[in-house]
Amino acid sequence: MAGFAELILQSGRAAVELALFVLLPVMVVMLSFMRLLEARNLLDRLVDFIAPALRPFGIPGLGGVALIQVLFVSFAAPLATLTMMDKGGTSRRHIAATLAMVLAAAQANVVFPMAALGLNVGWTMAIATIASLIGAAATYYLFGRKLADQDELPEPHPKHPLAEDTKGILSVINRAGAEAFKIAVGSIPILVLALLLVNLLRTSGVMGLLENLFVPLLEQFELAPALVLPVVTKYVAGGTAMMGVSVDFIDKGLLSMAEFNRLAGFLIHPLDVAGVAILISAGPRVAAVLRPAILGALVAIILRTLGHLVLL
Repeated sequence: MAGFAELILQSGRAAVELALFVLLPVMVVMLSFMRLLEARNLLDRLVDFIAPALRPFGIPGLGGVALIQVLFVSFAAPLATLTMMDKGGTSRRHIAATLAMVLAAAQANVVFPMAALGLNVGWTMAIATIASLIGAAATYYLFGRKLADQDELPEPHPKHPLAEDTKGILSVINRAGAEAFKIAVGSIPILVLALLLVNLLRTSGVMGLLENLFVPLLEQFELAPALVLPVVTKYVAGGTAMMGVSVDFIDKGLLSMAEFNRLAGFLIHPLDVAGVAILISAGPRVAAVLRPAILGALVAIILRTLGHLVLL
């Protein structure tokens, strides 16, 4: 019993350190930057600029907002945008393409904290953007081609608080800081449980069995057996939990950043049990197009995985 309690304390310390000293500072900066762009109407101008380029992939204007949100804020940030699309009458075919793109994109709440440890942000973002757009197109033209393609109402436009003076700017920064703190603190429970699971699997010998089972496959790509547990953790508990496990392994020398970079396309995206559950809560019309969206996202994730293995 004393050993189990020690594992809990170790997991708790590692989770709190990761959430407060790695995730929180990065999210404060990125959220403040994004919210200031919104408040100055620069984000809307950017979306209007890129919208024509996104339309051939089946992505509406609000889909551009969702892409920017997942790339620069967090995997859960597009939830509000998907809710607007659900209630605003955007066609199911366009919603499916947008959801596929979001599920396959590189989530900022993992990308930027891991950048501090050596993740190649440029390649990760570039490969993810290209692949997620291809996944969206696959959904729009193939997997979701039988879905309704007509918008039921004019597409809504997101409304943002304005920051026209110093007081307004400070208010936006304070709100962004509070939002970042909520994200970081909210991640602590799942991080504690994920790290505890890792420690239990390691002490019980299960991790060794899993590694031995997948060693032949990993050796084909010159990857460490230690990657088995981050992969399992990611698809069960989500990207933040995977990040906690990976950081712990990197600190202990069980995993190198070069190896993590090569598998980042397979690990950093919202397509997991936790991510899907959160995103489909945007509304019934979003949940209804989950199947074609997942198929399109899988196409994108395969492309991302191959891209990282070949280029990094």
